[in-house]
Amino acid sequence: MRDFICGKIKKIKPSGIRRLFDIASEIPDVISLGVGEPDFDTPWHIREEGIYSLHKGRTFYTSNSGLIELRAEIAAFMRRKYGLTYDPEKEIVVTVGGSEAIDIALRATLDPGDEVAYPEPCFVSYEPCILLSDGVPVPIALSSETEFRLTPELLEAAVTPKTKALLISYPNNPTGAIMEREDLEKLAPVILKHDLLVISDEIYSELSYKERHVSIASLPGMRERTVVINGFSKSYAMTGWRLGFACAPAEIIKYMLKVHQFGIMSAPTMSQYAAVSALRNGDKDIAVMAESYNQRRRFLMERFREMKLPCFEPYGAFYAFPDISEFGMSSEEFCEALLKAENVAVVPGSAFGACGDGHVRISYAYSIEALKEAMSRLARFVEKMRAK
Repeated sequence: MRDFICGKIKKIKPSGIRRLFDIASEIPDVISLGVGEPDFDTPWHIREEGIYSLHKGRTFYTSNSGLIELRAEIAAFMRRKYGLTYDPEKEIVVTVGGSEAIDIALRATLDPGDEVAYPEPCFVSYEPCILLSDGVPVPIALSSETEFRLTPELLEAAVTPKTKALLISYPNNPTGAIMEREDLEKLAPVILKHDLLVISDEIYSELSYKERHVSIASLPGMRERTVVINGFSKSYAMTGWRLGFACAPAEIIKYMLKVHQFGIMSAPTMSQYAAVSALRNGDKDIAVMAESYNQRRRFLMERFREMKLPCFEPYGAFYAFPDISEFGMSSEEFCEALLKAENVAVVPGSAFGACGDGHVRISYAYSIEALKEAMSRLARFVEKMRAK
């Protein structure tokens, strides 16, 4: 029988996160700090709106682009938060999570062989999505020495005549790094010089603890060449509702919509009605959750200092990325040993790109009680490792 599997799919590596967590799932008393999912319930007014939409029989397809009232609220959100103006009719598409928005942005813009530069460590889906779009991934290795910020020099060195796009994600998963306005302003001339498209994944934009998030699309000359990706999963604790969106110039959205309408048709109707309530009434919910994450962030940083475990200070998202290179193990070996010795599951930094090795990702979207116990176990493990 012939091999039915696509060669392109065969070449894509499985997620570097999954194997460890398959092991962890079979161990009792494990504290898992691996999943990037808020531990808050979706605020009640949002859930209520979803339930109400079912009671009203709103169980049919929406427009391919999404409910117009939701797109209007997204436009208002982008204007209120980031000073960006988008036409709800032509410049916004509602997607099944931010992940779909990234996928269709790449599919709609890449021709075979186009290169996409992106900073690493990064979200595990970027490289596979670029490959699935017949693009060529060009990772740019970052380090804690530059606080995992992309510099114009590093971008300039990565660009070739085949580079079509730059894919950035700040606040960043897995490092928690942010890019401030002056950082973005330094990048813009390089982007303009090489006529690049920017795909800016801003899914953690509302979880920024040092200063308000700045969208690169708000800088002069950037809006017309930027696809802004965002969604509801992280800010509103709506991971299971699977709802995201993309904002971009009409000519780009037109072709993203073409990919979306043939692959997805439209995002879930109930989720879209719930999201309208999130955007209209959810700012206070975001503030409460962000303050709680910030407290947990400060707690982790204090514990790392006590353990003398190096960790650059993350100012965004809900991840810390401590340096474990002193132990002479790969990040995967460290995670396996920690899991075996102390029943604490964290994610190897190498899962987010080769330059992430020597680090582990710790999600602090968990209760403070779980974090306290996990840090006590980690401290004990670190002490034993140093005593060897």
